[in-house]
Amino acid sequence: MIVASAQPLATFVEAARARVDAALAAYLPSPPACSPMMSEAMRYSIFAGGKRFRPVLTLASADAVARPGGEQAMQLAMPAACAVEMIHTYSLIHDDLPAMDDDTLRRGRPTLHVVYGDGIAILAGDALHAAAFTLLAREPRETGSGVGPAELAARKLRVIQAIGDAAGPSGMVGGQAIDLQAAGQARTPRLELDADGVRAMHAKKTGALIRAAAASGAVMAGASEQTIAGVDRYATELGLAFQIVDDILDVEGVAGELGKTAGKDAAGAKPTYPALFGVERSRAMAAECISHAKAALEGAGLTEGWLPAIADWILHRRS
Repeated sequence: MIVASAQPLATFVEAARARVDAALAAYLPSPPACSPMMSEAMRYSIFAGGKRFRPVLTLASADAVARPGGEQAMQLAMPAACAVEMIHTYSLIHDDLPAMDDDTLRRGRPTLHVVYGDGIAILAGDALHAAAFTLLAREPRETGSGVGPAELAARKLRVIQAIGDAAGPSGMVGGQAIDLQAAGQARTPRLELDADGVRAMHAKKTGALIRAAAASGAVMAGASEQTIAGVDRYATELGLAFQIVDDILDVEGVAGELGKTAGKDAAGAKPTYPALFGVERSRAMAAECISHAKAALEGAGLTEGWLPAIADWILHRRS
């Protein structure tokens, strides 16, 4: 049985976001290690706001598998949480470029290329991508971690591989390429996607990094293979639900609430769940995913912590 925490999810999320923001401020390259312009551009997008969903998920996963030692586990998982957010932000910077989605609004403010130009935006995204893997290799350090050097190195290497796979051609980048083909934005014949094709595309484009975020928290906390597999099953369903709800919000949301331009998917004739199934069926599909995600948690014995509440939040979010 899922056990609800007495503390509201919003309280945990607010505290986790603050911790992630402080860690990002410390971890991001700054002058004289990099140019002032690059430092400003990276920070413009990183600190533009946003839900911090992926790093919060990393910390919640670490807490869930390590209870009652959740605090130390979250400290171990913090570099991975920050690295995931750096990669997610780099993907948004590139997504907004004229060659991709050509968007001028992100997280309620002008997109990076609008403010700094296309070239600096491309480089800032590249810099965040590289900085993420530098961080994963360097942190957490052995001193004060409470984990032996060989074990800590093994956990870090596993997380580097998981996040690299999720961000690369078999994950986020590969899914984005399929999206461009399906929208007729690639110099190849337009790709026609059925329901299975849309699901596979989003499992790469959106779901892969969400899965890596959750699994990284579990790995850094020292979870068993069985528990990591349970977290992965949960996050697979969570990632699909997240994308379905995102598609619905693009249809029904307004720019002021979303922090980005609404209606872009329909205007670009992109394959989405509402386009294939309609809004009401899409809502039902998202609810089914959340039900499956919670079942995966129960099967893994992860009935306490924040993961169930995060699943509910995904289903009912408005931005």
